Formats: sequence, structure tokens, C-alpha cells
Amino acid sequence: MPTTSEPDWDDTTDHVNATRGLIDRLEPCVVRNDAGRVVWDNDRWDFLNKEDCPATVHPSLWRQSGLNTAQGLFEVVPGIYQVRGLDVSNMTIVEGDTGVVVVDPLTSKEVAAAGLALYTRNRGERPVKAVVYTHSHGDHFGGVLGVTTQRAVDAGDCVVVAPDGFMHHAVSENVFAGPAMLRRAVYMYGRSLPVGAEGSVGFGLGQALSTGTVGLIPPTVSVTRTGQELLLDGVRLDFQLTPDTEAPAELNFYLPDRGVLLIAENVNHSLHNVLTLRGAQVRDAHAWASYITESIQLYGEARVLIGSHNWPTWGRAEVTRLLTLQRDAYAYLHDQTVRLMNQGLTGPEIAEEIRSFPGELGRAWSTRGYYGSISHNVKAVYQRYMGWYDGNPAHLWQHPPVEQAARYVAAIGGADATVASARAAFEDGDLRWAAELLNHVLFAEPEHPGARELQIATYEKLGFAQENGTWRNIYLTGAKELREAGQETRRVGAPGKESLDMLAALTTGQLFESMAVRLDGPRAAAHRLLLRWEFGDTGEVWTLLVGNGVLTPMRGDAPGGETPQLTLRLERSTLDRILARRTSFPEAIGAGDVTVDGDVTVLTTFHGLLEKPARNFPIVLP
Repeated sequence: MPTTSEPDWDDTTDHVNATRGLIDRLEPCVVRNDAGRVVWDNDRWDFLNKEDCPATVHPSLWRQSGLNTAQGLFEVVPGIYQVRGLDVSNMTIVEGDTGVVVVDPLTSKEVAAAGLALYTRNRGERPVKAVVYTHSHGDHFGGVLGVTTQRAVDAGDCVVVAPDGFMHHAVSENVFAGPAMLRRAVYMYGRSLPVGAEGSVGFGLGQALSTGTVGLIPPTVSVTRTGQELLLDGVRLDFQLTPDTEAPAELNFYLPDRGVLLIAENVNHSLHNVLTLRGAQVRDAHAWASYITESIQLYGEARVLIGSHNWPTWGRAEVTRLLTLQRDAYAYLHDQTVRLMNQGLTGPEIAEEIRSFPGELGRAWSTRGYYGSISHNVKAVYQRYMGWYDGNPAHLWQHPPVEQAARYVAAIGGADATVASARAAFEDGDLRWAAELLNHVLFAEPEHPGARELQIATYEKLGFAQENGTWRNIYLTGAKELREAGQETRRVGAPGKESLDMLAALTTGQLFESMAVRLDGPRAAAHRLLLRWEFGDTGEVWTLLVGNGVLTPMRGDAPGGETPQLTLRLERSTLDRILARRTSFPEAIGAGDVTVDGDVTVLTTFHGLLEKPARNFPIVLP
């Protein structure tokens, strides 16, 4: 990812702002769960601020990572505080008349509780009167049970505010596609890499994600329009709804009595992703830029800008400059990609044309590609408009990777000849071509020792050169998995128990929809099953129809009065425990927690048609 513009290395503004307002630190900055397992350790990154940048890390990424390690409780302005450095994201605490409003309670409850305790230690005990989720990504809601409880929300002691559509998108990303995203996230976030100069140094937007208990409390108040105002414990919030920007459901808000604009994740001290490399829906770069323009127009008097990641910005002119730079970055990516697309270039070709931002955009620290890159963002804009097919008939029906690799390797003259060509490319510095050739060899002959060793060296050399933290992690994780292939090693992200708190927050319909995406369609096509579910604690009745290889959940009785083959009577909480693998259907039936009426073999057949997600599927090998 070459760039031709160089930022000002003598500018220390970010260093000053990253530590401004520090009140207290967590010493040591290590958080454990109830079992004593470490779920967050910020101290492991200390080397970034104590050592000079080595040759194995891009100097710009080293600088950014060091800034992201600042941890503790920070005063933004009187009455507004941020907990930073206890997770990838920031938790903001706004003091009200009788308690506090907590914004974005981190990824897991242990770190959120530690952050709130750090605040309480310095500001005194104050009840949490409201929680605001700015958007539908897990690192902004997963720790909610560390700051409040479902009981407090049900009693009306705490309200939960979120953008319209929050639950739909939180479920579709974190539950439906969660297993595949989790596996790819191991690469993107470098979760299996050792921390250090030859391993993970963070990923630009933050250092890592905490690994504690993830939960969710459904919102009790939805923000449905820009200009909607809420008074939360005496705190006035003026909301801006920003759908299809950094998240499909997202909001910003302005605190007019404090002059503070919370911009969520729409503006950061890094270029963000139009399409995140772990996978997600393609974001709308044009809408993203337009909403930042709207923020400038609506909240031009803001004196301070805070976000859900990185550090704040102080000063009206500085706030406007940051908003403008970020707006122009996404607008440039969108407009220039579309311009070249309409000249006939494809996504990869456009990415080679747009290698850097021009002028001030290219010199700004805040638009550097630490997290998102110009290269993969350009391809994402192209994908949003044109899809996966580039219009070339040769690419319409290509062989899948293994068959394609075998044919390439044979055409080149065999695996040894292909490796020889790759070695020549490696020695000439053409690492991209070496990686391409070696990938074909490894997919055609996975055990070829020369190809594996050379690919490890190629990925490491590519990784060490990257300014983008996620690209670095992906290359180095690829090298690590090739090195460990065939070894009995514990892989990060291995299947385990699901979060019971997360499942309990879903509607029953969403639970059944999550089963539908696990149904083995070809095998299920041989069956027609009808199961009736009666939930005693919620009073709900659901019917599940399996037919034509499809699972269709229906609220209420079966259409046409068709008699179910099996009726199950249980508590909704029992189903949650079964899906979270705290128990099983046979155990629950034996304990009397589930009673059945009808052909019980139907349940066995149905359950046998549901696949367990393969979260450790191979990536660098077939």
C-alpha cells in the first residue's frame, strides 16, 4: 500500500490530546473474569512507548499504536469523562442530575465494570440512569451488563437508547454471520499473534478486543430521526441518525449544554473501512461523507469532538478540520472510484490507480490507512455498485481455488518450477507475485515444503512493511498458521459455549431465524417437519416448518390448521440454555424442563439437520 504523501512528524498534537485530562490510571491495567482468566491486559503494549521503532514495524503504525495505548479515566470537559485503553473502544460517562449516562459500554462486562469502578473511585458512586449504544457493533454494547442489569432496565431505573434498526443489525452481524466473521477476525485483529515487534502491535483503531463475557440488553428507546432530543437524567442530547455509514444502524449526538459532539465511529483518527476485512455489509461511502457534512452543518459550534475510538479533539477550528478531512477522504474514495469505474476500470485496477490521497488529505495523520486502507476501500466501493463480477466473461464461471491452482501449477511446469519462479520474484522484491504463485502451489500441493517455507517468509516480509494494522495482522497470521499447520494447537475462536446473556436478549423469532441459517438444506429437503413450540414464561406460540430444504418460523399456529407432528412445552429461558450448550434437549426432557407431545423422533431429526458452524475453517490452505 504505497503512499506518496508524508505527514508532519514534528506535529505533537495527537500525543498531547491522547493524554490530556488524565485523572487516574488502572494499575496494573489487567482485568480478569470471575474465574481469574485475563480478559484484558493493556500493559503488554508498554514496549511501544519505551522502545524505538524496529525494522519489523512501519514507523507510522508504531506511532499510532503507541498513541492508542493511553489508558485510564480522562476528563473531556467538566461532567464528561472517557474510559480509554480498557478495550478497543471508548466508554463515555456523562454526569446528570442524580446519576450518569454511559455511552458505548465496551465489548465485555468485566472491562466495562472495571471502567465504571475507575470512574467511581474518582467521582463517587452514581447510579447508571441511561445507557446509549451508538451503533450495532459488539464492541459498543457487549459490556452493558457490567454497568447495569436487565432487572434495573425492566424496573425503569435505567433506559437503553439505540438507533432505529439496532437489534436487527446486531443480530444479523453478530449471530447470523458471526461464526464466519469470527474466524476471519482472528486474521484481521491478529488475535492469535504474540504481542511484540514481530507480531501484533495493534490494528490502528485500537490495540485489541477484550475477551470477557458478552451480553446485550435490548433498547427501550429508539432514535428514529435526526433532530430527536432526549433528556436523560437532566442531560440534553440532540441526536443525528446516520444509517449505512460505519454501521448499518448508527447515531451521533450533540450535548448542547457542554459544547461536545460525540461522533460515534463515523470519524476517527484513522481511515476506516468501507468493507471490513472480517466481512460485513458494504458500507455507503457517499452517505458516510454526506452525514459528516450534515454534522458540520448541524453542530458547527461544537468545541470538543469525542468518538468511540481514539482520542478527543479540542477547539472549534480543530473539530471542523478533522470533520472536513474525514468527510473528504470518504467522498474522494467514492467519487474517484465511480469516475474510474465509468471509464471501464475494475476494482483491482482502480485500486492501483488510487494509491494515495492528494494534498492535505494525504499529509493528515487522521486519514492514514491504519485500519481501513485506500486499496480495499476502493474495491469495496466498486463492489457496492457492481458486485463480484467485473464484466469479463472469463471471470464469470471460474474454477474454485483448488482446481484452479492445480491447473495453474501444471501449466507452469509443476510445483517445483512454480516455487522456483516464486523464489525469483521474492528475491526481486515482487512479493505480491511471489505470494500469488506460492498460494497456487499450496492449494494444489498443500504439503510442498519449499512452498510453505517461502510463503511464510513472503507473508512476514509483507506484514512487516504495512502501515495498515489489519493488513499486517492478516499477513503475519497467515504465516503463523502455515508454520503451525498440522500441529495440535489451540486456535483462537474455536467453537465453545455461546453467550447466554446475548441469546437471552434476542427475540424468539430471531433465535429461530438463527437456526434457519444452520439448516443443512440438501439433507433437509428429504423431510417435511412441523413442530409447535409453546413457551410458558412468555406466552408465545411458534410453529417451525421444514420443507423444501428451508426452515420457516411462524408466530402462532400452523397455516391451514395442519396438525404438528410434535409439540414442545418449555420456558424460553430453557431454549436459551440449550442453544448456549449449557444443557441439551435430552437432558432438558429428562429433567422435566421440556415436555413433549407427539413423535419425539421429529425433534431428533430436526436437531440433526442443524449444522454446528465450522469456526476454524482453513484459510491459507485448502
